[in-house]
Amino acid sequence: MQMPVQRRTTIKDVAEAAGVGVATVSRVLSGGSASAETREKVLAAAARLDYHPSALGRNLRQRRTGGVGLLVPDITDSFYARLADGVLSCARSYGEPVTIGVTGDDPERESEMIGTLIEQSMDRVIAVPSGDGDAWDPVLRAGVNVVFASRRAEPDVPDVPAVLADDRGGVRTAVEYLTGLGHRKIAFLARRGQSQRVAAFTGALKALGVPVEDELVVHARASRDSAYAAAAGLLQRRPDVTAVLTGGNILGEAAVLAARELDVRVPRDVSLIMFDDVPWAELCSPPLTVIAQPAQDIGYRAAELVLRQGRRPRTVMLPSELVVRASCGPRRPRQ
Repeated sequence: MQMPVQRRTTIKDVAEAAGVGVATVSRVLSGGSASAETREKVLAAAARLDYHPSALGRNLRQRRTGGVGLLVPDITDSFYARLADGVLSCARSYGEPVTIGVTGDDPERESEMIGTLIEQSMDRVIAVPSGDGDAWDPVLRAGVNVVFASRRAEPDVPDVPAVLADDRGGVRTAVEYLTGLGHRKIAFLARRGQSQRVAAFTGALKALGVPVEDELVVHARASRDSAYAAAAGLLQRRPDVTAVLTGGNILGEAAVLAARELDVRVPRDVSLIMFDDVPWAELCSPPLTVIAQPAQDIGYRAAELVLRQGRRPRTVMLPSELVVRASCGPRRPRQ
């Protein structure tokens, strides 16, 4: 008779038993800060489940598995697909395998994946962080080499280098272009982790003497349904808006679909600019004006940083570019 195979206890099991997050378990078991009550709950759960966190302990440095871990929010998003392609291309030249994880821009899922990477003794990690900077403490304490790509964690993690596009410059150029066309009621569609783009947007408006309305900065969760609801709600609620800037291509897609459904004409009624120059942007009717970012270069340079030995820069900033097409026009009163 074949004996059943017993499943190995994981760090997620300990987190569920203790009623805390995976990042908290990682922090406690790696000697990090935690309240006495939390520490006691985690250690009791680990003992009860007979969990042995060998990868978090003293042998981590001697048990490296090699390779690169890559965490991205959404592999179906063409921006992150191109970023991943850049990472794969560079890693291939070093002869290093890449393990890809999808976080869904969810801090809890990201924490689980961070715990898994630690358990697997992953040498190096490149991540588009979900925003939970504290979740990365156990990884850094364990000596894992981490590089952020496309954006930083929030709160910032000073010890982690980042490869970024010039969001501030791209937003400023886009806002200057729209105000030059006469637009004053300009909205921004944003999602999680885009606080820097939002700050750049409001800063550019202030610098140009355009009033900033909090209601015109609309946030969506990291899903197409949420993006569509945010775009449609904005266009219905504020018919005085004459221009929209979207923080990513999923938000841009949602804005195009919502405008079509609501019979809002682009650019006659609303001018539209989107972050990310994805293939379908040029095929739209009209073709979309975009803030183009070098996604593949971001991935390649992040992989270079995480694989290269020696001193690394704190930040690598790559240029963004406003690509003008036909989705923007002079401000006109809505008919």
